[in-house]
Amino acid sequence: MTVADSDFPIDNGASCLPIPAEEEKRIVTELIKKSELNLKEGNLYYVISNRWFSRWQMYVGHSPGMLSTDQQSSDGRHADTVRPGPIDNSDIISNGSNCDGNDLDIYRTLLEDTDYVLVPQEVWERLLEWYKGGPELPRKLISQGVGQKQYSIEVYPLCLKVTDARDNSVSIVKLSKKATMSELYELVCKVKGVEQNKACIWDYFNLSKHSLLTASDHQTLEDANMTMDHDILLELSVDTDRSSHSGVHPIGNELALVPLEPPRSSVSIAGGPTLSNGHSTGSGFNLYQGSSVSSSLTTMDDNYDIYRGERGGLAGLQNLGNTCFMNSALQCLVHTPPLVEFFLQDYTDEINRDNPLGMSGELALAFGDLLRKLWSSGRTAIAPRAFKGKLARFAPQFSGYNQHDSQELLAFLLDGLHEDLNRVKQKPYIEMKDSDSRPDEEVAYECWKNHMARNDSLIVDECQGQYKSTLVCPECGKISITFDPFMYLSLPLPSTVTRTMTVTVFYCDGSGLPMPYTVNVLKHGCCRDLCQALGTACCLKSDEMLLLAEVYEHKIYRYLENPLESLTSIKDEEHIVAYRLKNGAKKTKLEVVHRCPDNMKGGDRKIFGTPLVTYLVEDPQYGSNIETYVHRMLAPLRKAHSSTRSHEGKENGFISGGSDEQSSISNSESEPRNLTHGSREQEGTSCGESSFQLALTNDGCFSCEPIEKASVIKPSTHIKVFLDWTEREYELYDASYLRDLPEVHKTGFSVKKTRQEAISLFSCLEAFLTEEPLGPDDMWYCPQCKEHRQATKKLDLWKLPEILVFHLKRFSYSRYLKNKLDTFVNFPIHNLDLTKYVKNKEGQPYVYNLYAISNHYGGLGGGHYTAYAKLIDDNKWYHFDDSHVSPVSEAEIKSSAAYVLFYQRVGSNSQMEGETS
Repeated sequence: MTVADSDFPIDNGASCLPIPAEEEKRIVTELIKKSELNLKEGNLYYVISNRWFSRWQMYVGHSPGMLSTDQQSSDGRHADTVRPGPIDNSDIISNGSNCDGNDLDIYRTLLEDTDYVLVPQEVWERLLEWYKGGPELPRKLISQGVGQKQYSIEVYPLCLKVTDARDNSVSIVKLSKKATMSELYELVCKVKGVEQNKACIWDYFNLSKHSLLTASDHQTLEDANMTMDHDILLELSVDTDRSSHSGVHPIGNELALVPLEPPRSSVSIAGGPTLSNGHSTGSGFNLYQGSSVSSSLTTMDDNYDIYRGERGGLAGLQNLGNTCFMNSALQCLVHTPPLVEFFLQDYTDEINRDNPLGMSGELALAFGDLLRKLWSSGRTAIAPRAFKGKLARFAPQFSGYNQHDSQELLAFLLDGLHEDLNRVKQKPYIEMKDSDSRPDEEVAYECWKNHMARNDSLIVDECQGQYKSTLVCPECGKISITFDPFMYLSLPLPSTVTRTMTVTVFYCDGSGLPMPYTVNVLKHGCCRDLCQALGTACCLKSDEMLLLAEVYEHKIYRYLENPLESLTSIKDEEHIVAYRLKNGAKKTKLEVVHRCPDNMKGGDRKIFGTPLVTYLVEDPQYGSNIETYVHRMLAPLRKAHSSTRSHEGKENGFISGGSDEQSSISNSESEPRNLTHGSREQEGTSCGESSFQLALTNDGCFSCEPIEKASVIKPSTHIKVFLDWTEREYELYDASYLRDLPEVHKTGFSVKKTRQEAISLFSCLEAFLTEEPLGPDDMWYCPQCKEHRQATKKLDLWKLPEILVFHLKRFSYSRYLKNKLDTFVNFPIHNLDLTKYVKNKEGQPYVYNLYAISNHYGGLGGGHYTAYAKLIDDNKWYHFDDSHVSPVSEAEIKSSAAYVLFYQRVGSNSQMEGETS
């Protein structure tokens, strides 16, 4: 099918004979599935405004095979029967675009699935046929990375600023970053109306000539480190023979570049080989081969000594467009003393080009090249373009110019540098053995020895430690112990480990008023943990138990009777109650649902309040028995006993003052009432007869059968009854205790509490080492049960490295919520003593000093990264904010923005040196 013309006016009507919505959904779903099976570079996708697309989805109905969109991004909900108008992309197209070319620009701040969606070409053609409208915004599918390629849609092609040297006018051209340099020459010459053989295009980064760009069919804009809004310079050569300027012979052979600027020094400050005019022959590191690397690095070592008098290490990194996350991480790494010492020497013998898990040594060479520039350029800011190009090649997730996580980049760099510097050329196959109750020292040594047999590098020597992991099966009690290496420690903030939950406890034997209790439990804990915390809070007796239930719209939605059910299934806005019952064998469950006439003036009966639950022990059951239990549960609500203390000690649904309210209950209510049929009148109304009417109902509360005193109830494990209230009961009982049910979590209360507290680094470490159950998505396969179990996990530190990195987990992500914690974490700068946390008893102290911090300011998506780093030689701290570097006092480096902390162990004796050698 031919793509319809893009010049359709927005107000064009839809097709005269629209097909049914179900048929539209079926066709689109099939086309989407078909396109997912035929991914290849060059496929076209189209950008559609999510405002229009979400309306269409609501019209046809969402299905699992369709695209997922954020419905909240639409400007209103429409009835399912409303057919949307023509496709309208006007809200995502940027105004005043001066790009030369046929493609329209869209706003750069847009988010996929929130502001726009991407549909395959076939889907766009169908939607355009059905609805008309537009304009069309085609985008190509490109491949990124090396080895196992990743496909992505290039929503934002590169915009390059072309400065014409003839009149200094500036034009903008748009190309894919996968376009070749020949395509760039062709487009620029077409826009400027010049002959290609007379054109010379320069890399004009920061408005200064860097290198002449060669019209090549093999080098892409991405290879040449072209970035968004990159400046290039167009010059026209006087000589009509373009080969003398472009480096390309008329018949296509590549020649050496002819100097077009005054000759420069032949020494490359970056440690890479150069030509006589000072320009490198390419953007990559493919020139680092054989002895050229060694000679270059040797020259660099001599050159480095020249700059030592200018206090190296104070150069900033230019922001290439939302690359502050990268600059922050790099400044921390290039100020790590062992890495500085290593990369300022000749490290060519350490490069492992044949490691299939590495990057042919190119990442290590790019990092070393950048480190040398930073330590030899004095205070001149460096543009890390070459490094950014390598990063995009080997880690496509960091390509483009969006903000990313500095800790994720650090993790990739440490692992990538390790593999590029791995001294092990052939990794042996090693089968891991179970601990089998062997001594920890023996198992730990064996695990570390096996690890070193496959992993041996500078990163392992300096940055890797070992921790002990203990898993316990909750069913059979199987214990599995492993010793695993780590590169950094991701420490949760205590507020991210525990969860504050408010649950109302009902005393089903009539011994007390319903009481809300606020407890702290593990966020990924289970119902058993919640019951234990509630039992401690309400002083549960040894012969009692708690039955948890989720209440929704005054009905019990479900009982939480599985002790291993994860608490993550309970949302903060829900109402959870606990019924305090006598422990023992399984009995008949009685559930009482409250009803009253609407507005107490007759009419349909309306459900209100919280249901009451207890266990019946009599068998068989009569209506009189059920009345007895109902009056027993309602006894604490009698106004004669509770009017003087109604809601005392409660504020916004939370207890203020512990269990004082509970202890204030009169002695007559402190023991369960043993009500019988003969004494029921004494506990009924003041007239001697209860006006409550009970009716038997089913699970869905649809049926209603009145219960008389002599009625025989059919035996069942679950009996549900209606309790009809009248105005008389409202006068005798305080029903507010049934109505005012607090939610599981109240945001205002917890935020007010956490803002008054500061968290220490030690409390974060202890939270990391706390035993907790695995999440439901991280089940452990028990070798004894032969099934996946939600085991409990306990981590212990076994040995610590020379360079210890702490990652503070300030960001939390879930399907429904993204959050950042700005909690202040108090961390030591000097003498961080972790000796007591290390389980390996070898008598060595583990004391550390801080030397670098990666900071994150602001919220999600729009934040900013900076770094603090200490120059060990002069014992001073500096603030690295992209290209700006300034001194800072030690007292200023502590803030709530601290995100990743870098520590160096005091002393030179490494715990693992002997085992490594």
